[in-house]
Amino acid sequence: MSKEAILNAIRRGLKRGPLPADQRAMLEARMLARPRHLIPARSRVARPDQIKLFIANVEKEFGTVARVADLREIPGAVAEYLSQQNLAPRFVMAPHPELQAMPWSDRSMLEFETRRAQASDLVSVQHGYAGIAETGTLMLPSDRARPTTLNLLAETEIVVLRASRITGPYEDAWDMLRAERQDTVTGGFMPRNVMLVTGPSRSADIEQTLELGAHGPRRLHVIVVDDDPAALPG
Repeated sequence: MSKEAILNAIRRGLKRGPLPADQRAMLEARMLARPRHLIPARSRVARPDQIKLFIANVEKEFGTVARVADLREIPGAVAEYLSQQNLAPRFVMAPHPELQAMPWSDRSMLEFETRRAQASDLVSVQHGYAGIAETGTLMLPSDRARPTTLNLLAETEIVVLRASRITGPYEDAWDMLRAERQDTVTGGFMPRNVMLVTGPSRSADIEQTLELGAHGPRRLHVIVVDDDPAALPG
């Protein structure tokens, strides 16, 4: 159903006709302007400090982080993490071209399939779209190269994220999504699903006892690729 069809259905329910031209123009201008809200000062810092803030917030929310110099080091970083956690060197991986191009054959002990996750999968490797330093959050929009099931079904999720894709506030991450996902036909940008993941799944609903993995992965590991010279530690 198109946006106009939805709005027409709402108008019929409200027993209203189309908006006058001046009101419609005013509302469309406001929507296009996307005025900024107040952005917390903690995220308005220099690039190296944004990366540090992102990592600190991921770890504060029970996640773990590793940093590598370039994409070629990803297979080794994945193998090292699985070994540290006493996990089998086996996982399901997102069919993202960047992940598929990595030198996995350098780590012959790793076994993986490129597909959507299933309930029986224990470890998933996902390609991160963006990171948000303000809260240590991962932005994971759904598409063919980033199946949403990888974020939900496995007990352990590993996310590969370029440092250049880490923003300060949420607003910058949404701006990135709008700019890169603009549909020239419909004018829209939203994928079917956008997950904002802050740490592993957890709940304290029962007797205020924290339980990891309540509704999704019990472990979240982020591998940050230092591809942004401006973000490197001084």
